[in-house]
Amino acid sequence: MRVVVPLADGFEEIEFSTIVDILRRAGADVITAGLKEGAIEGRSGVKMIPDLSIDKITPDDFDVVVLPGGSPGFVNLGNDERVLGLVKKMYDRGKYVTAICGAPSVLSKAGVLKKRKATIHPTCKEMLGDAQYVDERVVIDGKIITSQGPGTAMEFSMNLVEVLFGREKMEEVNGEVLARV
Repeated sequence: MRVVVPLADGFEEIEFSTIVDILRRAGADVITAGLKEGAIEGRSGVKMIPDLSIDKITPDDFDVVVLPGGSPGFVNLGNDERVLGLVKKMYDRGKYVTAICGAPSVLSKAGVLKKRKATIHPTCKEMLGDAQYVDERVVIDGKIITSQGPGTAMEFSMNLVEVLFGREKMEEVNGEVLARV
């Protein structure tokens, strides 16, 4: 299972770290893709060095895209045509398209949430466009998975593991990290 996580300045560190760590523990091949060369700075000043540039990402090489939130990280993702194109192409190919915090707005901007159930950080509800907002911590609608924010990052990540690898693997990883999911 190959997962790409685009990374923009202003990303939410809790979400990014939790998602990447939990998916890698489950056995996913997670590739982080920076929107620029060099270190990407999170909203709290933590710097991360992505594995690749977003320019080197091909949708056919991945099964899942995960968009972390954080402000202005999710805005930067949504203003990048490469990210919007990646999301749309992966959706059109029937792959998993997932986002947390404010980043479900990027899914909306890419045109993949029309009439779909989704959640987002409560302060960003109006950014979901014509999606059907659901006030839940994690929402799964087919191959679209969304979550609300840093405090839901573990639940989001464990849901991804369960969907991608099965309940047994999720319970194994959950026990390993002592999560209460």
